[in-house]
Amino acid sequence: MAFAGRHAAGAGKRALGKSAEEVNRDIQLRTAQHIFEVLGELKGCAAKLGQLLAIYELALPQELAEPYRIALSRLQDAAPAMLPHTVHAAMAASMGEQWRSRFREFDDRRAAAASLGQVHRAVWHDGRRVAVKLMYPGGRQAVAGDLDQLRRISYLASVFLPGADVKAVTEAICASVTDELDYAAEAGHQRAFAAAYADDPDFHVPNVVAQQGDVLISEWIEGTPVQRIIASGSRAERDRVGMLMVRFVTSGWGRHGLLYADPHPGNFRLLPDGRLGVVDFGACCAWPPAGFAELTLDYCKAIFTGGPEDLAAATRRHGFVQSGRAFDSAELYAAISPCGEPLRHSTYRLTTRWLRRQVLRTTNPSLSNVLRETTMPAYCTPFARSFLTLVGVLGQLETEGHYRDEILRWLPELAEAFSSDEDPARVARPVDLEAVRRRRSAASSR
Repeated sequence: MAFAGRHAAGAGKRALGKSAEEVNRDIQLRTAQHIFEVLGELKGCAAKLGQLLAIYELALPQELAEPYRIALSRLQDAAPAMLPHTVHAAMAASMGEQWRSRFREFDDRRAAAASLGQVHRAVWHDGRRVAVKLMYPGGRQAVAGDLDQLRRISYLASVFLPGADVKAVTEAICASVTDELDYAAEAGHQRAFAAAYADDPDFHVPNVVAQQGDVLISEWIEGTPVQRIIASGSRAERDRVGMLMVRFVTSGWGRHGLLYADPHPGNFRLLPDGRLGVVDFGACCAWPPAGFAELTLDYCKAIFTGGPEDLAAATRRHGFVQSGRAFDSAELYAAISPCGEPLRHSTYRLTTRWLRRQVLRTTNPSLSNVLRETTMPAYCTPFARSFLTLVGVLGQLETEGHYRDEILRWLPELAEAFSSDEDPARVARPVDLEAVRRRRSAASSR
């Protein structure tokens, strides 16, 4: 009803002489405000959605940045620590009334907040120090209620992306959040990653000690949180940690067929021996699905050695635009191509300022923004989540590194998409977008 009311009000203003673009902008601002109000009321998956949505603050105009920030703050601070008697009851519900007998020590105080629960320090019966991840009582019901609320407001996203299949992407997001309630599946993911990275010189994945019901027990790891490195780390530390995060995500896909879909800074620790410790495997999955490798290669070839028509063909071939929907291929190339800048150079420094420019351009609410005509296949949702979260952290760290070389190390099949500096014959000439537009305009006027 609120959405319909905004449209009705917009029609009235248009009738009074306000331009269509001004009216559309007003509708978007009011719609965004309504979305933030709803987000601020969520309880079950509050912190998780706060993490997922944080990057979009970069795209907001000044008049919306503050309410958005307030909504995210409410999301991430929504869950208070459980009192000891609640912790004991929850442990008993999953591990039985004699659960304490399985521990030498158990600290009733919360050591850390998890997105859908909390973590306690303990000592297992064999003497190992462990982290006990415990879901909040009633967490499933709260999350189910939140996701129903998100489904009810998801259609509002069509105001910003009229060409998107909002329903399918919303369901993919809901499925991803629901999957994170399955601690047995998470334990399986963690065991797979721990085996894949056993004895790795760069990474440490703690072993699963036990899993039962809504309790997951892993070996404890001690290290410097990446949030602290973002806040006060040296330049060398920030570069190294950022590139290790890139390596972990990319090598998982390229070497082990596993996607780490939640590279949030809270899930990484720099260990005393220099390795990067990784926790929280609730959002992981086997990767890539059929066809994704071809999709990635086609897009990289279009962006780095092709041109607008190649990108338009890949966009249609892989379902990033609805069948029959027209769009300007030159404008699409102009919008997307700059996002590949970090891979055009031997080294590059990612910054939040750079990321803000990309987000502002790609989410520009003007009616002329060609990306409003595109969509994203729902199966790409885990990859999009992983990629956007990772790039957001790299911007916060301001990491400088060999991004292209690191990606090609683990995904060598993408090598043909990049021009070689040593082979002048393969160096792609820059596309003159203005010339493309002039030719298009001339052709249409004949």
